[in-house]
Amino acid sequence: VSKGVQNVLDYLQNEYPDMDVIGISGNFCSDKKPAAVNWIEGRGKSVVCEAIITEEVVKKVLKTEVSALVELNMLKNLTGSAMAGALGGFNAHASNIVSAVFIATGQDPAQNIESSHCITMMEAVNDGKDLHISV
Repeated sequence: VSKGVQNVLDYLQNEYPDMDVIGISGNFCSDKKPAAVNWIEGRGKSVVCEAIITEEVVKKVLKTEVSALVELNMLKNLTGSAMAGALGGFNAHASNIVSAVFIATGQDPAQNIESSHCITMMEAVNDGKDLHISV
C-alpha cells in the first residue's frame, strides 16, 4: 500500500508541482504501537489456543493446585491488567512467545506489540480436578 501511495503521490507531484507532500501514512495503522484500534479490529493473524492440563501435571510439574492457578489468573492477569488500564493485554506475557518465534523465523520482533493483545483464561473442569487454559 505504501508503494502504491508513493506512486500516486509521484504522479500528483508531476501534475501539481507546488504540492507539498508531508507524509504517506497517517499512522492510523498503529504499526508497532499498542493501540485500541488493533485490539478492536485486529491486526495480522488471530489465533486461539487451548489445552486441558490434568490435575496430576498441575501438582507434579507446576507444583500447585488447579484452584490456585484459576484464582491467580483472575487476580493477576484479568483484574491486575484491568486496574493498570491495559489495552487488551490481559495475559501472562504472550508477546514473549511471539517474539521468540519472530526472531527464530527472521521476522521483525518489534512487530510483537500486537501479540500483547491477548487474554489468558483459566477454569477448573472435570469436577474441579483439571485445568482448562486458553489464550
